[in-house]
This record gives sequence, C-alpha cells and structure tokens, in this order.
Amino acid sequence: MKNPPARFRIETPTKNGSSEMTTPGNTQSTDKTAGDLSITDKRTNKNYDLSIKDGAIRAADLRQIKTADRDDVGLLSYDPAFMNTASCRSSITYIDGDKGILRYRGYPIEQLAEKASFLEVAWLLRHGELPNQKEYDGFVHDITYHTYVHENIRNFLQGFRYDAHPMSMLQSSVAALSSFYPEARNIFDPEQRNIAVIRLLAKTPTIAAFSYRHSKGLPVVYPDNSLSYVENFLSMINRMTEPRYEANPTFVRALEILFILHADHEQNCSTSSVRMVGSSHVDPFSAMSAGVAALFGPLHGGANEQVLRMIEEIGTIQNVPAFIETVKSGSGKLMGFGHRVYKSYDPRAKIVKQLADSVFKITGVDRGLEIALELERIALQDDYFVSRKLYPNVDFYTGLIYRSMGFPTEFFTVLFAIARMAGWLSQWEEMLLDKEQKIARPRQIFTGHGERQFKQTINVGIK
Repeated sequence: MKNPPARFRIETPTKNGSSEMTTPGNTQSTDKTAGDLSITDKRTNKNYDLSIKDGAIRAADLRQIKTADRDDVGLLSYDPAFMNTASCRSSITYIDGDKGILRYRGYPIEQLAEKASFLEVAWLLRHGELPNQKEYDGFVHDITYHTYVHENIRNFLQGFRYDAHPMSMLQSSVAALSSFYPEARNIFDPEQRNIAVIRLLAKTPTIAAFSYRHSKGLPVVYPDNSLSYVENFLSMINRMTEPRYEANPTFVRALEILFILHADHEQNCSTSSVRMVGSSHVDPFSAMSAGVAALFGPLHGGANEQVLRMIEEIGTIQNVPAFIETVKSGSGKLMGFGHRVYKSYDPRAKIVKQLADSVFKITGVDRGLEIALELERIALQDDYFVSRKLYPNVDFYTGLIYRSMGFPTEFFTVLFAIARMAGWLSQWEEMLLDKEQKIARPRQIFTGHGERQFKQTINVGIK
C-alpha cells in the first residue's frame, strides 16, 4: 500500500501580524506586499520560511524542502497547463478576469478601441508609452516602406496546393523570412531587433493577403503604400480590376478595432510559445512562427472558426434549446463561451457585439446572428452556465463579423495572427531584455519504469 501524501502546515502572515492557517488547495485573500510564508514539513518536522513578493513565491525556493534521502533534490511544484504558475514578470498587459478588466500598458481596452489606431497600439505595446506625432509618423513610414516581400516568398507560396490552409502558409512563410534576413539572428543588437520588428509587422499582412489570393486562384495584389495599414491589407485581399481600391470606411474601422482587441492578451498559449522558443535566442522570425503554430489550434486562435461551425450545426433558432440541453448533458460543447482567465463577461466581447451592429448595417444581418443571440440569451439566464461563469468571449461574435465582411472561415485565424504579431513581438523583446530569463526548461515528474535489462524479442538482423 502506498504511503499517503505528505502534508504541510502553512502559515501566511495577515495584515495585523498574526497568521492564518491554510492547506494546499484552499486560497485565502492575502496582502500582496512583501512577506514570508512559513511551512512545516510534517515528513521531517522542519520549518521553512519562503519570501512572498507580488503575491508569489519563487518555485526554486521549494528546492530547500527535502527529506534526509541523499537523492532527494527538493520539492517541486506540479502545475499541468500552468494553471497557477507565473513564468515571467511583464508590464505589457494586465487582466483581472474576475472583474472583466483588460489594459494595455495601463490603458483600458475600451478607450484604445474607441480612440486609437492599431499601429498606435503596436507602438504602445512595445515601448510602454503612446507615441508622439513624430514617433508615430516615423513608425508608420517604416512599416509602410517594408510591406513588400521578396519575390521568392511569392514563389514559395505558389508551391502550396490550392486548398492549403492559410495558417499553414502563413506559419511556413514567417519562418522562411529568417533565411532572407540572417542578420536578424543578432537579437541583442538594438538596430537589428528594431528592423526585424518593423519587417514582421509590415510583411505579415502582405503574406496573409498573398495566401488568401492563392487559395482563391487569383493573382497577388502588391502593396499600395499610399494607403493606411488596414486599407492596404484590404486592398491586397479584395482589389480586382479597379485602378485603386477604396475600402468601405466601416469595414476599415471594424478591422482596426478587431486588430486592437486581439493585439495582446498576456501569457496565453501562443505568447508563451513565442517566449519559450525565443528563450533559446533563435531569430525573431522563427520565434514568431511558433506563435502562429500555437494560434492555429482550435482551442486558441481557431475558436471563432469553431463558433461558426457550431452555429451551422444548430441550423435554426428553434434548435437552440435542444442544443443547450446537449451541452448541459455533456454530449455537446458550447464554443465561444467561457475563458481560462475571464470569470465574468469578456470586455472585448462587449466591444465586438457593438461593432457587429455597425458592420451589419452595411452588410445586412448575418444569418447566424439570430442563433447567436438566442444562445447568449439562454446561456446568460441558465443557472448551469451562470454558476460556471460561462459568459461570451471575444470569439463568439468575431466570426460573424468576419464572415459578413467576406472573409472565408479558414481565414479567421490569420486575421487574429496579423493582430497578435504586435503583442508577440513586444513580449519577445521584453523576455530578451529580462535578466532573470534563461532558456526555458520545465521540470517533470517521472512516472515511467525504473532501470530494466534489455531482452531481445524480435529478429532485426543485428549480430
């Protein structure tokens, strides 16, 4: 019979200096100023004091907690999917999931979506402050100047099948850029780092648009550098025979806002992937391609695509109650609701819902909107969803907007990637300049066999 798990007696100092007793698995409200955590290891009856700073202890401090066994390397923390582990210090994005707060560098997302441009937000994420007019004009000029890609990239894209997923094309092409700019490997040269950031922000929409045109069997449209960032992208997507493309202003502003909403979101799967791959000091193009790969997954960037597929499967508003029951019984899944971080209404979802109204005035109401609204109405009133804090997230309405603007479903995640490139680059640079960061190397709890002897069981011709 296995020994029961060891227990610890943990004391956390309260504001008045006394101690509150807690056990692992229970959380108590604590003062997040500096303090100490007192631990008694009941295996050895030894006491340990661990420093608390910013509401956290250093995981490496647990290593001092060990038994008398010489092979004991010290205590590890086990945290599948990093549910309660901070891997870095970051000053870029702040989220309070319980209160539904999202801020970039201290600015509420609602204010940025209303008043800022995407490139203004991209500058803010990287530099920490909003640009002045001279800085902004220079930044826009540099981005505009670098929108063109080498013709070999265009030829590279032509090698994909006509039905290749555009995210596969984007991921491969972003990685391929590293072969065109080998000097980008000098990641600690500020000048090289800056030009790499400019190139990635400028060329990602171009590559995305080329991928779109390839999937449609259309000739590529080269950048028109007299247009704004979003207008240029829409021109490369939609331009046909007209001498100059003129985008609908409502579409331009809608896409600008969606780009701002998706620009960064703290240490999510793709951002963590960029940081982890970047910690090896690889070039930024390779690190960003890791972010694209992570974003490709249906549980991350592909979620809005899954929302539309769910709505298509429901079919009509009359089928919504039956679908809700399948979700509650565990045989169905409600996409676009709930979030790992937000335990109240996703602040981005509120903005997107309002944005949808302005787009639908131009395009007409999307055929799936009626179903989406009914899903939201029932879910926000049903105790099953309310008790589980399953509120609509940003993915719930974005797919409807994108479809109304004419984007195919498989292209939704590419639009997400264009926006998130600004956040990835900012997080990557912050990681590089953080002196505490090293090459990422998570630990494991080994559950396999102990040593055993090899015995030949098949004939492989080795003598």
